[in-house]
Amino acid sequence: MANIANVIQSTIASAERVFEIIDEQEEIDEPSKVQIKAPKGEVAFEKVKFGYKEDEILIRDMNLEVKPGQTIAIVGPTGAGKTTLINLLMRFYEISEGKITIDGVNIKDLKRGELRSMFGMVLQDTWLFNGTIKDNIAYGKEGATEEEVVWAAKTAHADHFIRTLPNGYDTVLNEEASNISQGQKQLLTIARALLADPAILILDEATSNVDTRTEVNIQIAMKELMRGRTSFVIAHRLSTIRDADSIIVMNNGEIIEQGCHDQLIAKGGFYADLYNSQFARGNLAG
Repeated sequence: MANIANVIQSTIASAERVFEIIDEQEEIDEPSKVQIKAPKGEVAFEKVKFGYKEDEILIRDMNLEVKPGQTIAIVGPTGAGKTTLINLLMRFYEISEGKITIDGVNIKDLKRGELRSMFGMVLQDTWLFNGTIKDNIAYGKEGATEEEVVWAAKTAHADHFIRTLPNGYDTVLNEEASNISQGQKQLLTIARALLADPAILILDEATSNVDTRTEVNIQIAMKELMRGRTSFVIAHRLSTIRDADSIIVMNNGEIIEQGCHDQLIAKGGFYADLYNSQFARGNLAG
């Protein structure tokens, strides 16, 4: 009886969540006023204000300019607003005040589908589906040829491990993609992003789930992916973003410091404290 009662409670809780989603209003995609046919990747936040609740403002008066091809690292403690900034950029949430532009065009004037097609994402949690490795990589570009898939895999340094598998590119990944390692999964998602050829990249802690040796290979692949593209890198391991063109330090929804690694270390502020504390922990661990 106790076990059945437990199952019933779980079922009710799950059903409530399902019905909440069903009852949500459909996201209406208004007609596109403008189009960006060849996006360069210039991004600007102008006096942006946002809060998940009206009475709890998370971001106040945010201003940020990113030039095409720049790598911007976003760092800060948990809850600082790093992922929120990305969600606003992709219009998963609407800002309360101000505007966000890409190549000078207000993102509110773009269809959500057109806006999001400009982005490529490599996340901490890899997403691969049940199918062949070739199909998983080709998902990045409609109608991709086999030559393009192989090129993307080679550029992402994934071709070698793929060819060591029993069926190579025709190897079928199971439901959880548990028949390859975490690092190999990440290389496949990087290959997929390369094939998609986005103007703007979002890398969200893409190396946090792998060992140090695998991380080196992924870092090499990510450098290929980031070349010539505007990139936003959310990082907790500060050693991975030392070469970024600009580092944004966020806390409580605000940009409290901005500059390159050497400038911020010399400043001796919030970023320097974060970096030195990680470095000290690394030495203790060693």
